Amino acid sequence: MAESKQTNGYDPQNGGKNILARCHFPLQHVLELELPRYLLKDAFYHEAASLQPIFASHGQSASPLESKWASPSNASSLPARLTMFGRGISGLSAFTGAVSAASLSDYCTSAYATSVLPVQDLGLGVIIDASSVSAILTTNKSVSSDWYEDAVIDYCNITFAYSHNGIANDAVHVSYLIPPPEKFLNRYVSTGGGGLAINSGLSFSPVGIISGAVSGITDGGFGNFNTQYDKVFLLANHTVNWQATYMFGYQAHHELATLGKQFTRNFFNVSDSQKIYSYYQGCSEGGREGWSQIQRFADQFDGLVTGAPALRFSHLQTNHLSGGVIESAIGYFPPPCELEKIVNLTIAACDGLDGKVDGVVARSDICKLSFDYNSTIGQPYYCPASSGGFPGFNPTPEQNGTVTAEGAAVASAFTNGLIDSKGKRIYINPQPSSFFADATNQFNKETGKWEPNLSGLGPQYITRYLYLEQKDSLDSFENITADTLRDWMALGMQKYQDTLQTTWPDLNPFKTAGGKVILVHGEADSAIPAASSIHYYNAVRSTMYDGLSYDESIAAMDEFYRLYIVPGGSHCGSNRDQPGGGWPATTLQTVIKWAEDGVAPETLDNAGGINVLCKWPLRPLWSNNGTQFDCVYDSKSTASWTYTFDAFKYPVY
Repeated sequence: MAESKQTNGYDPQNGGKNILARCHFPLQHVLELELPRYLLKDAFYHEAASLQPIFASHGQSASPLESKWASPSNASSLPARLTMFGRGISGLSAFTGAVSAASLSDYCTSAYATSVLPVQDLGLGVIIDASSVSAILTTNKSVSSDWYEDAVIDYCNITFAYSHNGIANDAVHVSYLIPPPEKFLNRYVSTGGGGLAINSGLSFSPVGIISGAVSGITDGGFGNFNTQYDKVFLLANHTVNWQATYMFGYQAHHELATLGKQFTRNFFNVSDSQKIYSYYQGCSEGGREGWSQIQRFADQFDGLVTGAPALRFSHLQTNHLSGGVIESAIGYFPPPCELEKIVNLTIAACDGLDGKVDGVVARSDICKLSFDYNSTIGQPYYCPASSGGFPGFNPTPEQNGTVTAEGAAVASAFTNGLIDSKGKRIYINPQPSSFFADATNQFNKETGKWEPNLSGLGPQYITRYLYLEQKDSLDSFENITADTLRDWMALGMQKYQDTLQTTWPDLNPFKTAGGKVILVHGEADSAIPAASSIHYYNAVRSTMYDGLSYDESIAAMDEFYRLYIVPGGSHCGSNRDQPGGGWPATTLQTVIKWAEDGVAPETLDNAGGINVLCKWPLRPLWSNNGTQFDCVYDSKSTASWTYTFDAFKYPVY
């Protein structure tokens, strides 16, 4: 069972739970050393009230704000072994009289954290609020995720707030998990959010502790760690909160990492001559946040793991409406159970196309080229009534029937993706064998019919981010066509090109800085199509290496940017419909080896039944009755993942 102690505030990375036990620096050791008052003031000024009884009992002034403490000139008289206090663990060890390195509990205090705040001029234009510092000690915390191996960890969670110069009523909160000193390996890790959240709390951040790093998250200045961007995006109808938008777009994570790296250096007293390696891991919105740093701040991170990034923000969010538009054009809104049956039949039909029957469609490209959705017509389906329905949807009644020709037509058109009235491609949709998330309908009890879902990220994007109205849903799908979605994508691209779109294709500065990035994407991702990541990869490749042959350009990309498609993988994790696909749980460790040791991954370890992932553009293939595995190149397969968005008269990277 995890144990926690805190000073001031709550633990944002553990659900904001308040734990009342306080964890103070062992002051008796400090006082026994008869330290100068200036030093005590520097360390503990923000806990003055709690210190007064202790000072008084030792015959010292009860006022830790006494003026003669305030002059830094007093520091010159300190014993040499103590002058590092406020700069690192070595100073703390001297205070506590530890025989060896200080323990986690020794320095997990708001006092010590305050003394090592990153007050250096880092070019951010921010002021740290020292009174906001809190420290929470957590031990024996069991953590589990698709993104890292199961572990039991100890950490100190330190949070503080800062504000931007010239901005009134501004407060940005950051939280850093600190590993035990004996496990610290001169590393820092930032982790990202998901959906419209700028952080994922404790879901991702343990990967830093597991990797011997300080691990940071930010609240973006949105109020607290649980407040998402959409709650602060509009100040009022038609008035955008552009400061919040810039923070969400890229600035908050730049500040988090810049402060975090210096805080890490100060906390562990790492000299300027020693390197602090810096890393990032995030998926979905967190993946986009990672790319926002690569594209703008080339030397911010030595290595990144970005999963299913929400690139092309306007196209992605608007495209969530594609299912309803396609169904409206066909004139049929299939029950969710009918679409689920089609998914299961697709998996069964395409499973063996990769050379092995294991319940995983590892070659959705071959499936897309060969599978006929009409083959599902007439197949029976049944789903019992559900009180909760699908996530974000109303309860569903019992569903019983057979797959219709109209249902098969919806599945086929949805998989093909949006096409405008001139026959030009607007955007892409998920691969065959993916769940039809954006085509899933809700049941209207009043009419007794299935209809498109008018709420969620897609409708909200249109009402809030394009029309700037504080409403979360569309009124109807009436008069909304594929051309409408195309125009909405273009409008959003214009409005948010410099903040949310995140598609800058020239990564030469990142490559020159020595950065490494691994992108992973589930092949059956139903929220962000896997082809989206391949499209951006190709945009970077063609922009940076347009004068090279295809093979030469791939080799050049391999020097800093590698892409892995996870067979059967869902959105940012393993897939309940294809459980054998698994998910790569040690990808951050892989990018660390690449950045620190120069060991570039040809394949990626995977935690599923398919234990090796192929590096794009190679694809998995089994032979000899599923016993021999190879990563192979298939030109037709590669072409099936390649799209030109010719509905737009300008590049869509």
